[in-house]
Amino acid sequence: MANRTSLGLAIVIMLLSAHGIYSAHEWPLKAKLFPLVIAIPLFFLAAAEALWVIFGKSPTASASDFKLSEDQPAEVARRRTLLATGWAIGFFVLILLLGFPIAVAAMVFAYLTVQGKEGWIFSVVFTAAVWFFFYGLFELLLHMHFPDGWLFGGFGGF
Repeated sequence: MANRTSLGLAIVIMLLSAHGIYSAHEWPLKAKLFPLVIAIPLFFLAAAEALWVIFGKSPTASASDFKLSEDQPAEVARRRTLLATGWAIGFFVLILLLGFPIAVAAMVFAYLTVQGKEGWIFSVVFTAAVWFFFYGLFELLLHMHFPDGWLFGGFGGF
């Protein structure tokens, strides 16, 4: 049953990504860049999954990643789930308030210092490296401008 479900999902993803590739093919370069960068690898990954399901051996045991919390009390698992959800919601709120480029740096720094309990020097250096990579990729290389957050640009964009 799981193999049929996985095969069906892989085929649906292949069809959707093929449609995205076909639809974006005639667009101008800047417009089609993002859909093609996402859809082409997605198509090949889904094709690999379909081939794996068709020609691969069936697993003898269930995946271990779904059993990570079996030895933990339900309260610990619930707390970890709520903590991860809180970080995701916090990142979303940071994006709205500060804008995406600043939110990425703020989130990396906050996560490293609070959740990762890393030292200040490592957190600052790693956050700066992530921000420079992000800025270099999206602003300098791809010329993509992200809108300002609500605190810097007002609420006019929403």
